[in-house]
Parts: sequence; C-alpha cells; structure tokens
Amino acid sequence: MKPYVKLGESTMSDGTVFSLHKHDGKFYLKYNGFELMSTALTFSEEMLAEVGCKKLYEGKSTRPKHPKILIGGLGLGFTLRRTLELVGKPATVEVAELMPPLIEWNRTFLVEHNGPLLEDPRTKITQGDLFDIISSKNKGSYDALLLDIDNTPDDLITAGNSRLYSPGFLAKIRSILTPDGCVAYWLSEPAPKFKKCLIKAGFHVEAYAAKSHEKSKRARHCIYMATRSR
Repeated sequence: MKPYVKLGESTMSDGTVFSLHKHDGKFYLKYNGFELMSTALTFSEEMLAEVGCKKLYEGKSTRPKHPKILIGGLGLGFTLRRTLELVGKPATVEVAELMPPLIEWNRTFLVEHNGPLLEDPRTKITQGDLFDIISSKNKGSYDALLLDIDNTPDDLITAGNSRLYSPGFLAKIRSILTPDGCVAYWLSEPAPKFKKCLIKAGFHVEAYAAKSHEKSKRARHCIYMATRSR
C-alpha cells in the first residue's frame, strides 16, 4: 500500500491544525487529522464558481466591463481555477485566505494539479481573516462573493467564524455587492436555518444540490446563491 506523505503542517492561533498530504498522486488537506478536501473530489468546489459566476451573465447581452469577484477560502484552488476559466478578461478575482502556508502550498505542491493560478494577473491574494477583509470594503465593491469557509454555520472549521453569519455581517455582505451581484455559499449539507437568516437579511435564496464527484449517485452538498431582494 502506498503511504500518505505529509508535505506540510500549520497550527492556527486557536489550536486548529491544518496539514497537506499526498497519497497515490492525489493531495489531501486535513484539519485536526480529519480530511477536509482533496484533489480527488473537486466537483462541488468548481460548481460554487459556476453558480456564483452565472449571475454575471444571466439575462445580459454582454459581460460586465471588469467583473470583481471575492473568493473566501483558497482551499486547493479549484474554485479559483474554475472562476478564472469562466470570468474572462479583464477581471479581478480576489482570494481571501487566512492561513499563509495554504497560499504557499498552492504556489508549490498544488501547481502540479492546477498550474500557476496565483500568478495569473487577474488573481489577487489577500492573506487575512475574511471577516476583517469584508468589513473593510466599500458599498458595491463586488459582483460576486464565493464563500467556502465552513461545513455549515452550525459546523464551523474555526470557532471565530461564527461572526461570519451574524445579522450585522450579512447586512455588510449585502452592502458590498453591486445591485445585480450575488453571494454563493458552499455547504456540506443543506442548512435551512441559515437560509432563513439570509432571507431575513434581505436576500432571495436559491439552493443547488451539489455532488462531491461528477459521477456520484447522491448530491450530499449544497450551494446557496443569494441575491439582493428588490
């Protein structure tokens, strides 16, 4: 049996341990020893980009002059890769990533799978907490937000992420979107309570079932696309 090779490890301030592993040609990102994502199952991460970016073109004869998109969570780079494929040029695709080593792993080990995504002139990497990054933005800053941060608001990757789902922060997200913009959330499973929170915050919400692999028989994940209610 081929062994798992640990390529890197990083401990967050709250004690959460992230590590990158390689096994049989595939990469696995783990937190506290549990598999978080891998290069074997990328379908739903790419679908997040497809759902979020389609609002840029839906019902329009031309693309926006210069789309601006914020991706929350770099992960293994698959949402970024698909976004760059879809958005065209010119565009700005900002990626907010909390963990510096994950940025470095995408520049080194993961280039084998996704190529030099971080060197694309449309890509802007912002290292820091998503809450602080979004809180600093002005009204109408983005055409789309693609957020893949936690499993669900009730199953957080780090405890501090709870503030990303507060009514005040949802109001901030709504304000930094352009009038026709959207925010898309990747969720490990449907979160009806969170959907109600989005509606209460002034969003219209559409839910999309998402498979972990294109050939999966069951769609266990979910993507919520929220647009500003009129």
